Amino acid sequence: MHAMSTTEIFLIAMLLIFTVPYLIWRVGRTDYYAPLVVVQIITGILLGPGVMGAAFPEYYSFVFNPAVIQTLNGIAWWAVMIFVMIAGIELDLVSAWEHRRETLVTSSLALGVPLASGCLAAMGMLLYSGWIGPQAQTWQFILGIGMACAVTALPILILLMEKLDVLRQPIGQRILRYASLDDIAIWGVLALILLDWTRVGRQGAFLLVFIVAAWAFRKLMVRMQEPDRWFAALIWLAICGLAADWAGLHYMVGAFLAGAVMDAHWFDQKKMDLLRHHVLLTIMPVFFLSTGLRTNWSVGGSAVFLAAAVLLVASVAGKLAAAHMAGRILGWQKGEASIIGWLLQTKALIMIIFCNILLDKEIITSDTFTALLLMAIGSTMLTVPLVYPKLQRMQELIFRKT
Repeated sequence: MHAMSTTEIFLIAMLLIFTVPYLIWRVGRTDYYAPLVVVQIITGILLGPGVMGAAFPEYYSFVFNPAVIQTLNGIAWWAVMIFVMIAGIELDLVSAWEHRRETLVTSSLALGVPLASGCLAAMGMLLYSGWIGPQAQTWQFILGIGMACAVTALPILILLMEKLDVLRQPIGQRILRYASLDDIAIWGVLALILLDWTRVGRQGAFLLVFIVAAWAFRKLMVRMQEPDRWFAALIWLAICGLAADWAGLHYMVGAFLAGAVMDAHWFDQKKMDLLRHHVLLTIMPVFFLSTGLRTNWSVGGSAVFLAAAVLLVASVAGKLAAAHMAGRILGWQKGEASIIGWLLQTKALIMIIFCNILLDKEIITSDTFTALLLMAIGSTMLTVPLVYPKLQRMQELIFRKT
């Protein structure tokens, strides 16, 4: 009998990665409440050790053997680095500055309130064993969980607002401003959590060199033609990711910084949208699968689901409360805060990336990671069904400028 090679087994894994979620999404017509990206994340969990691995251990260990997982992880790393870089490029800080009072009030509340409620949930989790990682200090675990509840997934928010036909409308641009400032804060807090005092000199050196290198890189990019900028951006991405990881800040911090120092107007917006679309289509499903392979239920399935529910309530309630506070301060019309709050509570990709980093650094356990992943799925699945009817009742809000 022919012994299958690693390449053949890898292609079986790729067949599963692309076929199963597509069929569920298309045949089940889940797009209204579960976009394809959410179905891919759920499929990753189903194909992981907690479900398929438990039901079919021999088949699971055959397909997802160490060599195949290592190959998949390499693809996943590069896919998510490109995605995070795009998120950094699309930060609109100029527009945020032009509307600084409104943006600062809303984004600070939208970050701070769910952060506080998430930290309270984390304190409750600390009362039980199995949630905090072996390398974590208590403050790192609490802040990490709190930040996971406060995250707004900017790339997924863009996709959902495109689906709702509000992305290029005034309300869509407002929400992007709010989410953009929170995105910066998220990566700043992550850098604080990952700060390694045994390598603080190396991390300080990285930041100093990065400032100088970013200045030189920007000067170079301005002089380039657009086709060359795309290649230069990918080279810059690899350099920043490598340098950040060497310094102990994780390559994802480097990926975000790589994008954040680039200006969106350097690139054609349609091409940037296409790049995001093609990355999501061709290689991000591998990241979702590799994420699912890291899930665990060792503390018990019911405990994981209960933790996910508590975190979901902390996250959603925190975002909605924050939006209503901002609405009172800024004089928004009735119903406006609810729409903005539900859109800003969207999780998925950025939170999953954030939690992957916490898991890599052993700040959280696989069980905590699984609970957070389930929370992210629930959060994202709630967005369109709850926002769409509200938008239909408030059509004037879509086009009203502030």
